Amino acid sequence: MRIGLVACNIFEPEFEHLTKDDPDFVHKEYVEFALHAYPDEMREKLIEKVNALKGKVDAVLLGYAVCQSLGNFQESVDVPLVMFEGDDCICVFLGAKEYTNEKKICTGTWFSSPGWAREGINGIIKEMHLDSFEGVDPMVFMDMMFESYERCLYIDTGVEDKDGKYIAGSKDFANQLRLKHDERTCDLTAMENAIKKVKELAQSVSQ
Repeated sequence: MRIGLVACNIFEPEFEHLTKDDPDFVHKEYVEFALHAYPDEMREKLIEKVNALKGKVDAVLLGYAVCQSLGNFQESVDVPLVMFEGDDCICVFLGAKEYTNEKKICTGTWFSSPGWAREGINGIIKEMHLDSFEGVDPMVFMDMMFESYERCLYIDTGVEDKDGKYIAGSKDFANQLRLKHDERTCDLTAMENAIKKVKELAQSVSQ
C-alpha cells in the first residue's frame, strides 16, 4: 500500500503527529498556505501536484477542506483521492456545529491552531502581500483588517507543543492586534477518519 499526502502546511503539525513512522505514507508534501489568496491558482497547482503522483502511489490524501475552490476536486484528478469535508481548516478541527457555536459566542473571532500560530502575524502579512507597499508599515493594514475582531481563539489540537511555542505564538498574535485570547481543545477525529478512508481506498486499489 502506497499513500501520498498533499496538504496545506497549516495541517502539518497534526499530520506529522498522526502519520509519524507510518510506512504506508510514502510521499508527504506540505503546500504554502498563502496560496489561499489565489483560489483558482491553488486548485490548478494542487491538481498538478496530485496528478504528478500517478503511478507512484495507490491513493492520495488531500489535506484541504473545500477552501473556496476545491469543490468536486476528486473529479479533476487522475489518482484515487480522499479529502476533508467542510468549508475550511477550522471546520475540520472543530466540526461544523462547534465552529458555528464559537462564532455565535463571538462573531469577531480569529481562529488559531498550531499551524496558524506558527505562521503568526508575518504569515498573514505575507499571504495578503501587505508588505508590498513601500513606506507603509504592514501593521497599519493588519489593524484595519482586524478592526471588527474581538478575540483570538486558540484551538489546542493535542499535538506536542515543545516549549509552548504554539500557544505563545497565538498569544503574541492576539497581543499585537489587541484581541482577547481564549483557548479550547478539539480532537482529530476528522483527520483520523480521512486517514482511515485513504488507507481503505489504497488497499482496494492495490489488490
